[in-house]
Amino acid sequence: MDRIKVKIINKSRHELPSYETPSSAGMDVRASLDAPVTLNPLERALIPTGLHIQLPQGYECQIRPRSGLALKHGISLVNTPGTVDADYRGEIGVIVINLSNEPFVINDGERICQMVITNYTHVHWELVERLDETVRGDGGFGHTGVD
Repeated sequence: MDRIKVKIINKSRHELPSYETPSSAGMDVRASLDAPVTLNPLERALIPTGLHIQLPQGYECQIRPRSGLALKHGISLVNTPGTVDADYRGEIGVIVINLSNEPFVINDGERICQMVITNYTHVHWELVERLDETVRGDGGFGHTGVD
């Protein structure tokens, strides 16, 4: 497991994102709110975190839903995973959506998502006229499954 240093500014009143267990890939991130936010069914809102980060070149921050909120309350993220690029310096905001049939209240300090820091690769395209043949070919969208 690699470890990197990431600069962070915390303008919230809460602790920094942290790993809940030694083998966790994601860190829990908390809402930074002046007042509770109620999400009605199918409603979405941009929830501030108070966090600003400076990632090293070649890294991204992925914002992902928390499985407990999804299972118990139908709460997810609209653009999942959300990406925070290495050159972004603004506040990290989380677009939360209520997919349940009941209103859901997000309170200040509530753990609303997970943050995963990972490295990435840039692609250099090679324009060709043909691709190598495979057994699969162009089969997709469940072509190997049973109906």
